[in-house]
Amino acid sequence: MAQESPPVPASLPSGAAARERPPSGPAWSGDEILLAGLLVLAFLPALQAMSQVWRSLDYYSHGFLVPLVSLWSLLRTRPRRRRLPIAPSRAGLLLLGVALLVYAVGLATSIVSLQGLGFVAAVAGAVWLRRGLAWLRALAFPVGFLLFMVPLPESWLAPTITGLRLLVSQAAVAVLQALGHPLARDGNVLLLPSGESLFVADACSGVTSLVTLTPLAVLVAHFTDRSTLRRILLVLSVVPIALAGNLLRVVGTVLAAERLGADVASTGPLHEMTGIFTYVLGCIVLLGVGSLLRRVLPDRRPA
Repeated sequence: MAQESPPVPASLPSGAAARERPPSGPAWSGDEILLAGLLVLAFLPALQAMSQVWRSLDYYSHGFLVPLVSLWSLLRTRPRRRRLPIAPSRAGLLLLGVALLVYAVGLATSIVSLQGLGFVAAVAGAVWLRRGLAWLRALAFPVGFLLFMVPLPESWLAPTITGLRLLVSQAAVAVLQALGHPLARDGNVLLLPSGESLFVADACSGVTSLVTLTPLAVLVAHFTDRSTLRRILLVLSVVPIALAGNLLRVVGTVLAAERLGADVASTGPLHEMTGIFTYVLGCIVLLGVGSLLRRVLPDRRPA
């Protein structure tokens, strides 16, 4: 009796073809594209109002870059989104309604902060409505990062600027007096021995570095670190970095004023260059702090 030969197994693909390919995510539907277009049209006054603030205030000029960073972050989540189920939820409609209400109040009161907040909430509500809670969680960072383009209420920021100017002025006088420079202070006006005076303006208070370095710190913490503690410490380090950088700027301006005159030191290209140098130095120090935190607080588990 002849023995039957076992069936020959089918050939298996090798290399990259042997690995399981993730399912390709569904494309945006026509309804979703229409909803996105309607939101842009509805919130166009808010976007115009915010862009006007970005153009008029130096410490909000980063607002033009925030949507681009959010888009870049959105593209980075594409592999994860491919595996997410689409589960539309009516809860998103509730959030969208609240967002429109906040937006309406912002338009009626001309409060740009409420208009911007309504726009970000509407984006989150639209994602929740059309794609579900899993998608909203996956897109939490790209959507949440849009909050950095929303200007803070002036009633919140004005006292902060006043306090920072006074703090930097006091610290600068203390440092210069310790270095042997006879300097007096009247509020945030520094009186030089020559009789000239320097006014510590908003740009030198540290608010520009504080407002612009914070989104950078959040971005770096999110994409370069896994530890929640290190992320929090890195974002909190923005405060001393901003204050120390602008203290250095004020001290340098006073020293330059003693040699070149107050007008040369506080206006023109020299003053602009010191502002750029302060911000670049703050970015470098921020990256250094992140590296230091990873050394001081290493991960207990392997990556």
